[in-house]
Amino acid sequence: MSDYPITSTRGQEMLTYLPRYYETSRIMRAILQAEGAEFDKLRQALDEVLDQFYVRTATWGLDRWEEEVGLPVTPDQPEVERQDKIISRLRGYGTATISVVKQVAEAYDKGAIDIVEDHAAYTITVHFVDTTGVPPNLDDLKAAVRTVVPAHLDILYEFNYFLWDEWDKKQETWDQFDSLALTWDQLEVRD
Repeated sequence: MSDYPITSTRGQEMLTYLPRYYETSRIMRAILQAEGAEFDKLRQALDEVLDQFYVRTATWGLDRWEEEVGLPVTPDQPEVERQDKIISRLRGYGTATISVVKQVAEAYDKGAIDIVEDHAAYTITVHFVDTTGVPPNLDDLKAAVRTVVPAHLDILYEFNYFLWDEWDKKQETWDQFDSLALTWDQLEVRD
């Protein structure tokens, strides 16, 4: 009946549980639409609460996650960066092995990372393999890596930039370069 449509997902579902003669009842359709809309809101609220139980889907629950893992609450930071910090902290518990350092760093960068250990120099080098330029949340990454690496080891960071040799390999002319209208900073991180 188009006069009393049931647009609610739960209302339509409830209608399937009733005898077919209720499908033409204006009163039943109005009741199912009203109750269904409320159940839809309830389901949405439940789904939103469930999202807070997982770091990658949490939004308003990130404050509690940060408190739980001992991070300062930073509501002014983007949610993705806050999620990265929490995941990194969760991965960073335990003994500081190369794989743990790698997992912590990859939680921030979303790219491949190599960790090179130099025992003689007491250093660990974090090399960003497929990220060009400096990651946007490098300070958070450095802090997270520092928390899992023993204090007697120095941490070095290596970044990839667009080199002149790579420019030569592309065999592009200066006119093609000018048409890109890139700044030097943009050119350095160009893929």
